[in-house]
Amino acid sequence: MKTTIHAVLAASVMATALTTTASAQTRWDLATGYGDGVHHTINIKQFAEDISNATNGALSITVHSGASLFPQGEIHRAVRTGQAQAGELFMANMGNSNPVFEIDNIPFLASDWDSARALWEVSRPAVEAHLASEGIRFLFAVPWPAQGIYSQTPINTIEDISGLRMRAYSPMTTELSMLLNASPTTVQTPEIPTAFSTGMINSMVTSPSTGVSSQAWDFVNHYTDVQAWIPKNMVFVNERAFNRLSADVQAAVLEAAAAAETRGWEMAIAEAETATQRLADEGMQISTPTAELRSALEAIGQEMGGTWAAKAGAEGISILEAYYSR
Repeated sequence: MKTTIHAVLAASVMATALTTTASAQTRWDLATGYGDGVHHTINIKQFAEDISNATNGALSITVHSGASLFPQGEIHRAVRTGQAQAGELFMANMGNSNPVFEIDNIPFLASDWDSARALWEVSRPAVEAHLASEGIRFLFAVPWPAQGIYSQTPINTIEDISGLRMRAYSPMTTELSMLLNASPTTVQTPEIPTAFSTGMINSMVTSPSTGVSSQAWDFVNHYTDVQAWIPKNMVFVNERAFNRLSADVQAAVLEAAAAAETRGWEMAIAEAETATQRLADEGMQISTPTAELRSALEAIGQEMGGTWAAKAGAEGISILEAYYSR
């Protein structure tokens, strides 16, 4: 009889434990506009897996890639309003709400990895503070490889860009296109092949990663590796959703986020080399900028930097001073 009672009690305790565990399970949706083959998405899926493993499934994150949950332009609002718990966004796309998000799009301000890291270190607190004011918690940021110019014909001088129909993907790239006397058209990453095939654009400034994911060799023949800037994507979460988590699950999320940022930067550095080689393997002509072209682009970069500083005010100037004094 005692054995039977003990068995019943044990089964009851086990059932209670399972019920408690099940009720404690939380599911998040994470929206991103980028496809599964992009290093950002690969990294985010690993981030989600790390959290699931660390919390024994208490927090499960479903990654909705390729703008399958929300279009890129709606992800920030969706997370802010709680329609999705988490999201990924190209950071400069939020430049209209605060210029600090555009700082990594200023041409030739930080176009190598060490400089890009230094710029991120001094600008990160302002990014986090602005998101926090909207009820959003910043988690991590990962860069793209440095940006180059895709075109049908060689680009040797700035005059070779004049009149091109150029893809824009942020306010800063729109401004750059106009300063280059090109015609900007806003085209997000999943739309690039259609934009080229329909004649909406015939050139773009973007990373070798995006060139590979969009199979740019089907539309253009030349890639000029100007390494103009190193922009970033950021991953963030609705603060209310984060606060609903237990303290130990919150800690697991933050630990996984830190690991994802470190891993993502390493992936981006490797991606820069492999993606550029892929462009060459697919028959694209890869070239470095002529001295004349680089000089002209640097002059435009200085002009854009001055415009940015005027918009960003004291906060922006403080960030630039910290960056230059490092």
